[in-house]
Amino acid sequence: MSDLPLMQENKGNIVLFYPNIPEDVIPEVVETLHGRWIGQGPRVDQFEREFAAKFTPGWKTVAVNAGTSALHLSYLAAGIRPGDEVITPVFTCTATNIPLLHCGAKPVFADIDPETMNISAKHVRELISEKTRAIVCVDYGGCLCPMEELRSIADEYHIPVIEDAAQSLGGFYKGRPVGTLADYTAFSFQAIKHITTADGGMISLQGTETERKLKRLRWFGIDRYAKQNGIWKNDITEVGFKYQMTDVAAAMGLASLKTFDSKMELRQKLLAIYKDSLEKVPGIQVVGADFIGHGHAAWLCTVLVENREGLQNKLREHGVESNQVHFRNDRYTIFGGRVKNCPNMDAVEEKYLILPLHTHLTTGDVYRICNIIQQGW
Repeated sequence: MSDLPLMQENKGNIVLFYPNIPEDVIPEVVETLHGRWIGQGPRVDQFEREFAAKFTPGWKTVAVNAGTSALHLSYLAAGIRPGDEVITPVFTCTATNIPLLHCGAKPVFADIDPETMNISAKHVRELISEKTRAIVCVDYGGCLCPMEELRSIADEYHIPVIEDAAQSLGGFYKGRPVGTLADYTAFSFQAIKHITTADGGMISLQGTETERKLKRLRWFGIDRYAKQNGIWKNDITEVGFKYQMTDVAAAMGLASLKTFDSKMELRQKLLAIYKDSLEKVPGIQVVGADFIGHGHAAWLCTVLVENREGLQNKLREHGVESNQVHFRNDRYTIFGGRVKNCPNMDAVEEKYLILPLHTHLTTGDVYRICNIIQQGW
C-alpha cells in the first residue's frame, strides 16, 4: 500500500475530491442566517418535501445531521436489537457498520461481486441463519446493488433490506430510482457527496407512523410539532438522539437541488470517458463498467490495476491524486478481526484505486489522466 499524503491544491494539480457548492448556495445560507431559524425549522421541512418530490416520489423522508445518523435510525426502525445478526458488506465505509455496533448487533460480512465491488447476493444467501434480522447493502461508487436478488432473499426470510445509498443519489435500478427499492434507504450529504449540506443525511421510507417515530428519535424522542402547537404533554417515552438537520444545512441542500441534474450529467460524462479511454489498456479495469450509462450515479471511478502502487506513484508525479478511500471493514479491531470467507475481496484488496471524479473537473482533465495511464506505469 502506498502511503502518500494528501496532495496540495497547487496550479496544475488534479485533486481526488472537491466539494460541489453551487453559487446559489451562498445567498440561500446568508438569507437563512439573517432569519429566525438557523437550527431545525421550516427549511428542513421544505428540503424533505422537495427532495422526495425529485428523487423518491410517494415516499416519506426524514432529514438528519449525517448519513451515519440516517443509517442508525434506519436500523432502529427495522427493529435491529442486541444479539441480532445483520448481513452487511465487508467492503464499505465504516459508517455503514459502526451503527450496527451501537445497536448491539453483530455484522456478518458478505463478500463482494468482483465486477462491481457491491455485496454478493450469492454470498448473502449462503450466510442467512436463524439469527439474521436484516440485510444491508451499499451502492458502491454509485453502482446500484442487485436489488431484485436481495429483495427476493429478504422476502423469503421475512427480513428487511436497508440500503446505504450514500454514494448513489440519483441512480436507478431497472428504471426505479434509488430510495424506492429497499425498506429503508439512507442518503448522505457529507462534504464530497453529490449534494452537500456540509454534513447531513436523509432517510427514505414508507409508513406515516414510522416517519413520525423517526422524527421524534432524531430530536431526543420529543414530538416537536406537538410541542410547537402548544399541545405537548411534557413526556418522552422513547430514548432519542440529537440527530436533527439544521435550516442552514437544509438551505444548502435546497439550493443544490436546482443544479443537481446538470452536475450529474457532468459526472456521468466524465465517468464514461474513463470507461471508454481505459477499456483497452492492459492491466487496468474500470469497476462496474457494464453499468455506466445504465443507472450508475457516477460518484467514484474505481479501477482494478496490476501494480497499484506503481500507477499511484506515476499519477502523483504528474500532479494527479489517487487513493483507496474505503477499506474492507474486517481489518478493524472493532469488528472482531479478519474473516476468511471473502475470496473475492481477498483477490482485489491490493488492486483497487480511486481516480478523480468531481464537478470541478473538466473533460480535458479526465482525458489528461487517461493519457498518463495509457502511457503505462
